[in-house]
Amino acid sequence: MRIGVPKEIKKQEHRIGLTPDSVKTLTSKGHEVFVEKNGGFEAGFTDENYKNAGAKILEKANEVFQSSDLIVKVKEPQESEVEMIRENQIIYTYFHLAAAKKLTEGLIKSKSVCIAYETVTDNNGKLPLLAPMSAVAGRMSIQAGAHSLEKNQKGRGLLLGGAPGVDSANVVILGGGVVGENAALIATGMRAKVSIIDKSSKRLDELSKKFGKKIEPILSDKADLNKLLKDCDLLIGGVLVPGAEAPKLVTKEMIKLMKRGSVVVDVAIDQGGCIETSKPTTHDNPTFLVDDVVHYCVANMPGGVPRTSTMALNNATLPLLHEIADNGYKKTLINNKNYMAGLNVYKGKITYKNVAEAFGLKYIPAEDILKNK
Repeated sequence: MRIGVPKEIKKQEHRIGLTPDSVKTLTSKGHEVFVEKNGGFEAGFTDENYKNAGAKILEKANEVFQSSDLIVKVKEPQESEVEMIRENQIIYTYFHLAAAKKLTEGLIKSKSVCIAYETVTDNNGKLPLLAPMSAVAGRMSIQAGAHSLEKNQKGRGLLLGGAPGVDSANVVILGGGVVGENAALIATGMRAKVSIIDKSSKRLDELSKKFGKKIEPILSDKADLNKLLKDCDLLIGGVLVPGAEAPKLVTKEMIKLMKRGSVVVDVAIDQGGCIETSKPTTHDNPTFLVDDVVHYCVANMPGGVPRTSTMALNNATLPLLHEIADNGYKKTLINNKNYMAGLNVYKGKITYKNVAEAFGLKYIPAEDILKNK
């Protein structure tokens, strides 16, 4: 199969779809790989690294798209990239379509085959291709939040872990999934006071066993969120509904309860955000103020650590890529229901229910459309 890896063009996005080591595993099996010139430079991978792995370097993105049966990316296709996508071409990347109507419409029009990292499942119903970036984003959320609490960032002027004789900051984490767990790992390591809110008592029990008395686990239906927000210095939004827009758990009115200079980091912003006052920002202009509360809402947080993120992502995404390259996407998806869950758009049809419902579009189950072809 001919596999293309264009340079990411979303603002401040420095990751790349494949590492040179990943390319080598594909070319060693006879697949052709085309990489856009300097595509991996910001992640620390040179064109020479890719050439040595057997890739062909192409000057421009349109050459990569034209040469390839399958495109591997990191972030959702940008407008100029959607225009380059061909009918029947396979696009394998993060899409987050439930929060992107225009992109969804563009992909429908392209009649391409869109397989989303974020909706591929495992046998436990978890999201193994989303997990590594959720882990990175969760860890980064505390770094970003701690920095944003500094006075020169318009924060409260607090050190997250306090100092001898000085209390540490209060961190409230919405959601005890991969983002929440990794945020708690860093926050507790910095000696902050950490509360985690989740709707699952089982999940909270798991987190309690891991962190012990370092966290306060709180069931969402018993949480006094207003009180928690009044006392909170750093709020982490880490709630995810697979393939759907994130629920708005904190309203504009609730933000007004927070202290001047406190900080919100909305990791769920890729899916629309779980804080009503959130809006997407970028790494070069990451924050804004609402009612004197600092909001950090960078939509591609792991892009700030592209080398770590690219390698972690490839560890998760490469097995499915090999299956598709070796056996074709139809056989691969039909034979594995977990992989099938990744199919979001298929030749002009929406095949992921949450995306269809987000925009009131017709939904056709992926199983039905593939098995009838």
